[in-house]
Amino acid sequence: MSTDYQRAREELGRRLRELRLESPDGRLTGVQLAQRLGWQQSKVSKLENGRQTPTDDDLLAWAEATGQAAVFDELRARLKGFESHIRSWRRQLAAGHAPVQESWNTLVSNATTMHALSNAAVNGMLQTADYARHVFERHASLWKSPKDTEAAVRARMKRQEWLYRPGKRLNVLMPESVLWARICPPDTLAAQLDRLLGVVGMDTVHLGILPLDGSLPLAMGNSFSMLDDRLVIAEDWHAELWLNDAETIALYRRVWDTFAEAAVYGPDAQQVIARVRRSIKV
Repeated sequence: MSTDYQRAREELGRRLRELRLESPDGRLTGVQLAQRLGWQQSKVSKLENGRQTPTDDDLLAWAEATGQAAVFDELRARLKGFESHIRSWRRQLAAGHAPVQESWNTLVSNATTMHALSNAAVNGMLQTADYARHVFERHASLWKSPKDTEAAVRARMKRQEWLYRPGKRLNVLMPESVLWARICPPDTLAAQLDRLLGVVGMDTVHLGILPLDGSLPLAMGNSFSMLDDRLVIAEDWHAELWLNDAETIALYRRVWDTFAEAAVYGPDAQQVIARVRRSIKV
């Protein structure tokens, strides 16, 4: 979690505490406020101390319970301000995967160069439609989000048009373990590997594979994408982290460069991919 994000959450917590203590009904204790809201007292404490991120409904309930409903817009603006750094999947996927993919399309269309470390699945810019379909279906089941799989696949495939535009460059690293991961049926995985074999020679793609039997310079962390030198989007189970301060971007670039030194490219990368491809019986 970013330092800026945590600081903003703590500041919002202090504002919530002020509202509790300045209630027109008189100073409320945390226990009294929890009783009014029908919450556990621990939730009040966590929100005030910046250990839990409130929802819009939490903020509205808090403002009304402290007799200060008019401050809800202020509280909501504070929340939206720091939520731009951490975008929870619960909220992003409330309307399905397609809107998220369309947002990514807009981000990528404005970028000239991308650097990505994809250690859980084949990078979305290089996925086949069938592979992407299985990824979306499984994540929709996990999050119990609307299953707009076909619309999401179409949006992701549209984003890949970026690879065929002059002046663009995708630099992507993937550990060999991604190539083996059976997150889709064998025939789908085989076709996906065939796709990777074909992109190795593309002018706009620089694909590096980190072999299983190679040395790693760092312990593998989360997947992330860097758009030019202006934004890093790191992925976690609960959220995407949107990081745009120069120091953090520089750190992620050093991470990418460090792993890049351990990767293999060109014919050597094709050899690794082909070895995995031959192991798949379809």
